Order: sequence, then structure tokens, then C-alpha cells
Amino acid sequence: MAVSANRLELLQIAEAVAREKVIDKSIVLEAMEDAIQKAARSRYGQETEIRAEINPKSGEIRLSRLMLVVDLVDNDNIEIAVEDARKRNPAAQPGDYIADTLPPFDFGRIAAQSAKQVIVQKVRDAERDRQYQEYKERISDIVNGLVKRVEYGNVIVDLGRGEAIVRRDELLPREMFRPGDRVRAYVYDVRREPRGPQIFLSRTHPQFMAKLFAQEVPEIYDGVIEVKAVARDPGSRAKIAVISRDGSIDPVGACVGMRGSRVQAVVQELQGEKIDIIPWSQDAATFIVNALQPAQVVKVVLDEDSEKIEVVVPDDQLSLAIGRRGQNVRLASQLTGWDIDILTEAEESERRQKEFTARTQAFMEALDVDETLGQLLAAEGFASVEELAYVEPSELATIEGFDEDMAAEIQARAQDYLARIEAEHDAKRIELGVDDALKEVPGVTTAMLVALGENDVKSVEDLAGCATDDLIGWIDRSGPEPKREAGALDGFDLSRDEAEAMIMAARVKAGWIDEADLLPPEPEAVEGEEAYVADGEARV
Repeated sequence: MAVSANRLELLQIAEAVAREKVIDKSIVLEAMEDAIQKAARSRYGQETEIRAEINPKSGEIRLSRLMLVVDLVDNDNIEIAVEDARKRNPAAQPGDYIADTLPPFDFGRIAAQSAKQVIVQKVRDAERDRQYQEYKERISDIVNGLVKRVEYGNVIVDLGRGEAIVRRDELLPREMFRPGDRVRAYVYDVRREPRGPQIFLSRTHPQFMAKLFAQEVPEIYDGVIEVKAVARDPGSRAKIAVISRDGSIDPVGACVGMRGSRVQAVVQELQGEKIDIIPWSQDAATFIVNALQPAQVVKVVLDEDSEKIEVVVPDDQLSLAIGRRGQNVRLASQLTGWDIDILTEAEESERRQKEFTARTQAFMEALDVDETLGQLLAAEGFASVEELAYVEPSELATIEGFDEDMAAEIQARAQDYLARIEAEHDAKRIELGVDDALKEVPGVTTAMLVALGENDVKSVEDLAGCATDDLIGWIDRSGPEPKREAGALDGFDLSRDEAEAMIMAARVKAGWIDEADLLPPEPEAVEGEEAYVADGEARV
């Protein structure tokens, strides 16, 4: 092969390779230039700085050797004296390069083989980069391909312009593929690896179902209906929550389709997976009731701080609400993001009775009253001694069988009890070494000081350095089941906003921030409008 080979043929080869590999022609020409440079170095010496340029229009190859301009020449293969350089370029200075044009030459067999390897490697790298960029942009899309082979349960899929893999745990249970089968799957990850880009597909991903519905339901594709959440037990059952942006369109009916045609198309693709289509609601309680279908719900009790909800169902609906092996309630929990506890009416009644008994006992011990009076106070809705101590005396006097003197006596006993407990807590706080200054932080009670001290929060700086989760706890969702992690002030019925306000107040007291930093930002005036004062008020 000679460098002066047919120029037109050279360009045709570059175009053919670029077209076949779906890469830019300039990349192929650049690879050819690198190959020619490598071959030229094998002829003129590896230390020689060779430059090859291929004209993309004419195919002409220009080969040159770069010589470094120096004051004193040590190697005349790569260096040239300043005097000699200035004969060619009067402006040459030490450190510059002078280009020597080299004549065309014939490649030897070894040089040609080496040049071929360079071109092949460069083209392969460009092809891999193209594949990576192309499929990186297709993450979260559904792709179709043909099964190329099956290795240890993993399915290798030919996508036309690349290969992808569906790992065994990303296939539906009992799903079998053979070479040549057509497969549809969800692209959930694309990674660069030394052997080329690795495209990972899934048929168990929750969003695979959402994308299938988008293909089958035009209203979802157009954005009229939105899929808000999906929860799946792959191959068995799934729940999908949808909402319509158009009040005249029923989101559930649109997803089901005429005689169930749309949902059946998705079911068939998922090997018979049963799908519950649920209307999404902004109200958490309504959404959770919908998510537990087909079970009927009698009552729900929300605990927004711990993201936990108690659901009461009729006794005969318990097994339906829980589902086989807990499937129904587990999917409802995944769909809504809430930790759901299911109780029967009998269990809830029993629990209420236990709470009533516990309150009665607490009143009997704290106020030194008999059981009848303790039950009466609990039946009137008083949940704690604190409520009795600070309620209006007239409200106590309205209880059947009470008069003003009795109400005053009950309230006095409640206040004495709280004062005694407060003194005990303060003594415990001192014993734990909790600073007095911590009592001055707004929202912090003496009982809280004891709990903080037991959790090694003993100064204003310690409290200022806490996060909200450190005080009220958090939900750990890293494992297979959500796990509640306790905070230092668990049991104090403290909301997230109250805990955050307490921490910010501690930071102000510690001097970490100013009170002005806690104020909301003032609204900015709209550009082009001026503020003026009228009727004693500043307006924009």
C-alpha cells in the first residue's frame, strides 16, 4: 500500500465505514491520519514527530515531519538549529517547530497491519461512544429488540445499533425467552465500560408499566391524563394511580378502554399481571382508601409527622385489605408512600377501650380520685392531666355531677401534680448535666430537657447542631420494608415545623445566625412598576 494510493478510493472507504458504523466521516479520516502517522514513525523513527493530514474534499495526503528549533542540536532527527531554521522561516525562535514535507512511501506488511489496527480501534471507540450517547438519551424509554442469546438466565437483546442485557432478576417470574424472540423492555441504565457501553433493560421496573400505558392510552401520551404513581409485584399484581387534567375525562375509564381493550393489552405484555387502576387524590386519606381497593374502609387516622396511617376495616374485610401474603396492603403502601396499619373494627374498639382504661388510671393516680370520677373525666374527652390543669374552670363545672368547688379542687390537684412532676424533671435535668440556658429556648419543656440530656444534647450548641430528624425521628426506606428510627424527642407529639423552629431558635441563641435570617424574604417589586404611598399604605 502506498501513501499516494487512489485519493477517490480513500474517501469512498472513509464514507462507507462512517455510514456502516453510523459515525461522522471526519472521525474515520482522523483515524486514518493517526494510522499513517504511526506507520511513518516506524520508517523514520519512533521519536520523530510526524503529522499526516488528509484533505476531506480531494483525498490528498500531506505528510510532514516537525523539527524543534533549538540553539544546540542533540538529535538531528527531531531538532534543527536556529540558524538553519531561519533560512526557511526568518521569524523562527527556539521552541518553535519547523515542518519538513516528507515524500510518499510504501507501507510494509507489518506497518500496514499496524495501521489497520489503529483504524479499527479508533472506529470501534467512536462507535461505542455513539452508542453510549444514543442510549443515554433513551433512558426511561421502551425499546424493542430480538433475543440474541440467553446466558445463565440473562437475556442478551440485539437492538439493531447495539446490544443490551435483561438480567435474570429484571425478567418476569416464569418468563422464558429463546433466540429470535421479540422482546420489549424499559431502559433503566446505561454505563460506560471497557468492553463498550452496557445497556440495562428491565421488564419488572414500575415505570415499564407506566410507559406501556402511555403507548396504549393516547390521553396519557398527550398529557391529558398523568400517571402519578406505580407499585408492582412483578408478574402477579400491580396498582397504578392516575389523574385527569380535564374534568370531562374519566382517567380510570380511559385507561381501561372500551371493554377493557387498553388495559388488556398491557396485561398481555406483562404475562397476565393483574392491574388495579386507581384515581389519584391530593387528599392522602382519600388516596389511601382508593389504593386499598377492593377492600372497604370504615375509618382512617393520619399521622403526618411519621408518615403513618391507621386504617379501620370491617371484620370480614381484613383478609381482602391485607391480600394474599400481605400483597394488597404492601402495594398500597408503595403506591402512596405511607406506612399503613390495618385494624378491624373489633381491634380498634379494643384499643380504644385500652386507651380509655389507661387515661382513667392516669387520672386516678395523678388526682387521687376514685375509678368512677377517673372514668367520667376520660369520657368527657380529657386526654391528659395538662388539659385538666389549664382548661377553663367553667368548662369543668358543666360536667354532670360537678359544681364550681369540685371543679376548682380537681384543677388544683392537677396543677399540684404537674408542679411535682416538673420539679422531678428539673432535678433529673440537673443530674444529667443539661445547661440552664437550654431552658430558655422557646418550645423546650423540662420533660424535653430530660429526654435531650439522655440523648447527649446538653447545651444550646448541641441543640443548634441537631437536624430535625434527630429530634422527631425518620423513616428509613433503604431496606425492603420501611423502618421507623426514633428521635430524641419521640413521644412528645412534636411536629416537624415545631422541631425545626426549636432548632433555629437555638441557633439564634448560640449566635450562629441572626433573627433577621429567620424572616421570610420580602416580595420584590415587579420590574417596571413603582412603589407609591396612598391612604397611609405602601403599595406596588
